[in-house]
Amino acid sequence: MKRLLVVDDALLMRKMICAVAAEAGWEVAGEARDGTEAVELYARLRPDLVTMDVVMPKLGGLEALRQIRAADPGAQVVMVTALDQKQTLMESIRDGAIDFIVKPFDRDRVISLLNKVKSRDAPVSADPLLRIDTPSPGTEVDGGHL
Repeated sequence: MKRLLVVDDALLMRKMICAVAAEAGWEVAGEARDGTEAVELYARLRPDLVTMDVVMPKLGGLEALRQIRAADPGAQVVMVTALDQKQTLMESIRDGAIDFIVKPFDRDRVISLLNKVKSRDAPVSADPLLRIDTPSPGTEVDGGHL
């Protein structure tokens, strides 16, 4: 069973992602409330995937992504973002995030993403079909536009 680390400062969002992950057959290895906890838990738990909120106290998601990927270049991180965080989303993709989830998230898209990751033995970041290209302005994403 694949293991997931869920990182979000909002308890409700963590619980929602955990519920969807369980439905998709994932084990939630841990939950973190900020980027500092995320980096520490990642080092200890070495999950197969991290869902990382962008805006959090102490250490934001982008910096936590950078620290996790510096320690483990094969780390697979999916950013969780609001549509108004386009610039940060683009930075996260350049810094190695494999995909993103837009809040409020679409349950079926999250399950599809988790299933894609679960079905791969190789790191997702090595699979060009799962990496997203930098969307251009006006690109539709989960019912919204970047």
